[in-house]
Amino acid sequence: MNIYVGNLSYKLSEDELRGAFAAYGEVISARIITDRATGESKGFGFVEMTNRAQAEEAIRKLDGTQLQGRAIRVNEARPKAEGGPSRDNGRSQGRASRF
Repeated sequence: MNIYVGNLSYKLSEDELRGAFAAYGEVISARIITDRATGESKGFGFVEMTNRAQAEEAIRKLDGTQLQGRAIRVNEARPKAEGGPSRDNGRSQGRASRF
């Protein structure tokens, strides 16, 4: 099960994130999302756990708890919307290409 974790400290490591969830079951991966240009944390990440029941328990127990001085937000990750708006939010629709 894939879990979204928000409001993370910008100094939190992926190992520390993994450790917080490992107390509830087997963690497949823990990723903190970083800015492509700077490499700095964006303050959120994803944890994947093998067992759904353990993941649901981790969500219940960890949501709103303090991790490095910040109250983290934890919930089941929603899949990316397919066919949703692009990064330009539809501004280029109906315009002729310049090239």
